[in-house]
Amino acid sequence: MDYAKMRAIAEELGAYAEQLEGAWSVEIGPSGPILAMMCPSKRHEGTVSRIRNQLNRQLPTTHPGYSCENGPEIEHPAMGRMRRPDALVIPDAALDEEGIAIDATQVLAVIEIVSPSNPANDYIEKLAEYPAMGIAHYLIVDPRTGTIEAHSDPCKGRYARKDAYIFGDTVPFGPWLIDTADFRRYGKAGN
Repeated sequence: MDYAKMRAIAEELGAYAEQLEGAWSVEIGPSGPILAMMCPSKRHEGTVSRIRNQLNRQLPTTHPGYSCENGPEIEHPAMGRMRRPDALVIPDAALDEEGIAIDATQVLAVIEIVSPSNPANDYIEKLAEYPAMGIAHYLIVDPRTGTIEAHSDPCKGRYARKDAYIFGDTVPFGPWLIDTADFRRYGKAGN
């Protein structure tokens, strides 16, 4: 199925999801359009917020006119993919454009917080798709294990570099630093 047809189906699913209770997300993955209920935990959202706040303090120095946001979908029509990262670094002007999705070529970095229910989505599918889209930096934060992977240097459809960290480390992520001392694991009291 070509991307235009998949995009039309995704838009229909999105309109349908607006009538449902709860929060829903539509993505276009390897098997086509997917409608999934979003149930991010407080710890998931807290981690997204901490990362966004830290990056937004650093971006005026490293990349004026860019910000770290959550919510916008990114798409790469030639690959037939549309994804909704937990957070992404994009030009501020992209948020003023018409349409729903940001062109993947405008994205500097994506951040995914691994969900307990579908870790393969972040570690396998998106780890293959984001470098193929040309996204320079991909951060995977896993509150299940307290680990972090910083991927960079996309080359021939994959990231050539992977650096591993644990919660508590200061993580180099592209030209930025992410302090993870306040990150919390799922199901761990006091952590």
